[in-house]
Amino acid sequence: METFAEAGVSARVLAALTRQEINTPNRVQLESIPALLDGRDVVIQSPTGSGKTFAFLIPLIERFEPGKPGPRGLVVAPTRELAIQVQSVFESLDSGLVSALLYGGVGYHQQIQTLRRGVDIVIGTPGRILDMFQRKLFSMSRVEYLVLDEADQMLDAGFAPDVERILGLTYQPQTVLASATMPDWVSRMIAKHLRDPLRVKVVTEGPSLLEHGLVHTNSGLKLRVLSEILHQGRSAIVFGRTKHGVRRLNRDLQRLGHKSVELQGNMAQNARDHVMESFRNQRADVLVATNVAARGLDLSHVGLVINYELPDTADALTHRIGRTARNGNTGRALTFITADDHDKWAKLRRQGAPALRPVDASAYARSGDWLYLEEVAHAAAPPALGRDRRRPRPGRRRPGTRGSIRA
Repeated sequence: METFAEAGVSARVLAALTRQEINTPNRVQLESIPALLDGRDVVIQSPTGSGKTFAFLIPLIERFEPGKPGPRGLVVAPTRELAIQVQSVFESLDSGLVSALLYGGVGYHQQIQTLRRGVDIVIGTPGRILDMFQRKLFSMSRVEYLVLDEADQMLDAGFAPDVERILGLTYQPQTVLASATMPDWVSRMIAKHLRDPLRVKVVTEGPSLLEHGLVHTNSGLKLRVLSEILHQGRSAIVFGRTKHGVRRLNRDLQRLGHKSVELQGNMAQNARDHVMESFRNQRADVLVATNVAARGLDLSHVGLVINYELPDTADALTHRIGRTARNGNTGRALTFITADDHDKWAKLRRQGAPALRPVDASAYARSGDWLYLEEVAHAAAPPALGRDRRRPRPGRRRPGTRGSIRA
């Protein structure tokens, strides 16, 4: 199969895809859609930006006709941003189905009114979904098609109780788990809740579209190095660890002349929406963010991701850098390392973070050239007997093969 029509997609949905100039399914869609149309449970593991959302929404739309009691479809997402993005893709398919978008951080009135009018599909975050359920505004007993998007984050220690409760309130719906990463403990949830699922695992083939390297610096120069790199002009996301740190870094960058905005968890929803509109419309060219921006933001214009501060897990690193090199576009990522970060980087490597080569930050800041540095051993091995004892040669810059990872 090479087309959406051959995968079993109806003329109505084909027309909606054509209006968006989406004519050819990618691999994750070709493998997932036929099985989902046949009613099978599916586990999708594929890189971020690979079209998972279309893969699980198209069969949902094909399955239901408007007007029957609902909701019959339920899409659960770990963040407000991801829920909003899924809703946007759903609306683009022009299905005629009525959806309710449920997430916290905003008032209840509009969401309550939508549910009271009756909906076919609910898209939302776990907490607000359960909140509305407890208010008896909708029932989950009719849900026939359930999606857990970004399942690895949905089913971690923080989200697991809510997700388990949602699953317990449904009656064996067809289920899709979709995520870029699948830690081992997710497998236990799959075994418990999915019935003989088809596993679709898509890895990047051929040359990677992402270049990812390390920037070694010291704490005193870190901000200046970041500013010089950002002056290269690519739209960039800069990741920090904490809300307060992100707020401070954004102020510092603005003081240095950058058109930057911040995204972190303490912000009201209307403020977050304003930030994202500014960044999407490129009125701001730098988004300084906590991990809240690592999932659910479909931003095809991001050319550079910078890990200014290391995340806590290798999976979080994967999702951060997955904000660039999306949907066939090239992208670059830089991970900053100071002397204080070596133990933490070693821990991330043990968790599965990729081996990265150091990049010449000065050359990149000066001209945009991506040059890898030859690493010099910290302790030279003693020379063999009978050979001259020569001073080790200093590291040289050279254009290297890509130090890329699969995002």
